[in-house]
Amino acid sequence: MAAFSRLVRFLARDGRTYYGDAILPRGVSDISKAKQARIVKGDIFGEHNVTDQVADIRLLLAPLAPEDVKTVRCLGLNYEMHAKESKMPIPQYPVVFYKPATSLSGPTDPIPIHPLAQEGTGLDYECELVAVIGKRCADVPESKALDYVLGYAVGNDVSHRDWQIKRGGGQWSLGKGFDGWAPYGPGLVSSKLIKDPQNLRIVTRLNGKVMQESNTADMIFSVKKTIAFLSQGTTLLPGDLIFTGTPQGVGMGRNPQVWLKDGDVVEVELEEVGTCTNTVEFVHKPSSKL
Repeated sequence: MAAFSRLVRFLARDGRTYYGDAILPRGVSDISKAKQARIVKGDIFGEHNVTDQVADIRLLLAPLAPEDVKTVRCLGLNYEMHAKESKMPIPQYPVVFYKPATSLSGPTDPIPIHPLAQEGTGLDYECELVAVIGKRCADVPESKALDYVLGYAVGNDVSHRDWQIKRGGGQWSLGKGFDGWAPYGPGLVSSKLIKDPQNLRIVTRLNGKVMQESNTADMIFSVKKTIAFLSQGTTLLPGDLIFTGTPQGVGMGRNPQVWLKDGDVVEVELEEVGTCTNTVEFVHKPSSKL
């Protein structure tokens, strides 16, 4: 569907923001290593052209511009081993919740922790495969579902377990929807390159230590099953993002539990896509003094 191979949105050295097709050194698949990109012109969801114009990348941004994002859907308990570590039954149907578009951020942006989210404990990481819808679709059969994918990224479904489960009364979006709590990227790898999203290594590192390491083969509901399910009676639009769940190894499931702290560096990595590296940044309350 897409003419691009590895779509990035980036701030160039000329001070302008572009969509581009990342240029990677031979043997490198991590988009975060890209230093240059061929500028893409046109509609990334429709007719577009990867030009011969090459620009230097100063900073990789969230792969989609805010105006190109529609809805952010997320799945919970979608890896068998994660459901087991959470002591939850294997779900019969996808567990769906939503994040606001304001939760989205780029592959190197800080993860801002609002003073409200600094209360109590439970600040957690979740590496996830992110699928981006590229064509309008509804009631899609599994056999055709992947035809509607624009590309794949890796994301971090940052979560606060107290607000998610205890204080929020089970309203997951409350504990997962703070501003900047869904960094993703570092770009979108076309579905023509990733033909099978169910055989990709996925990893989280916290301050350099591996905390999550799994394979998307452990998903309970595959990407195609998820798209087929979500599109039943609900039209999916170009620019819809689907965070497809996290594997085992989250801080909540560890003994002792591990919670994110101010200054922690979290890396989420997906095979054939690349790495997002984000630093936890506690935001201080503004001073009331004049």
